[in-house]
Amino acid sequence: MKVVILCGGQGTRLREETEFRPKPLVEIGGRPILWHIMKLYAHWGFREFVMCLGYRGYMIKEHFLNYEAMNNDFTAALGSPKIEYHGSHDEDGYLVTLADTGLESQTGARIKRIQKYISNADDIFMVTYGDGVSDVNVRELLNFHRSHGKLATVTTVRPTSRFGVLNVDDAGRVNQFAEKPTLDGWVSAGFFVFNRGIFDYLSEDPSCVLEREPMERLAHAGELIAYRHDGFFYAMDTYREFVYLNQHWTDGTAPWKVWP
Repeated sequence: MKVVILCGGQGTRLREETEFRPKPLVEIGGRPILWHIMKLYAHWGFREFVMCLGYRGYMIKEHFLNYEAMNNDFTAALGSPKIEYHGSHDEDGYLVTLADTGLESQTGARIKRIQKYISNADDIFMVTYGDGVSDVNVRELLNFHRSHGKLATVTTVRPTSRFGVLNVDDAGRVNQFAEKPTLDGWVSAGFFVFNRGIFDYLSEDPSCVLEREPMERLAHAGELIAYRHDGFFYAMDTYREFVYLNQHWTDGTAPWKVWP
């Protein structure tokens, strides 16, 4: 089963880190956030990936082309293409397809453009963003998707306010103060599971945004089901969030690290 990772955005709100590299290569604990996402899926047995490339996609290609050399000792025979790698790494056996899906393409167009890499035998595939980490049980998520028989599943989480929330009466008296509380309602965390029928809702037009018309149509047709995740999820969208995730990793308290 393929895992499609959206890696094409420009990450403009994290410009401190994305000025010279794509956001999926921004590091947490010395490893690209893309590595952390792949490790989660691999932990649950999913090791075939399709990367939807866009902004500075060539850097992601270079990352994987040089992966063996950067993660192993090796002996190079100068003047010859022969290279002997010594040892191994924990990512042995990953199969990664790198697909250029356009610099300006939106999320729906990127997924549509990799349709050729989802074989007819793969009726179900997974999709997520290249900037969010979670401790979601992917195997349980997949089983949930299979159980309801609809085209699409989206993982949802309860949002947390960035600010303290006050309950204030008419006289201005604060009756309650909650520091960064969990808010009512649910928001999308990505970690989608789709049947191939999702492609009928998408277009290669660069303006096709997965989260707008396609999702609205799926919801209207009753084909979109929410998987409620009560665990950890965090998207690295700003420098503040970059610092937060790196601090967790440095402290050894990263909730998304479910692999050994």
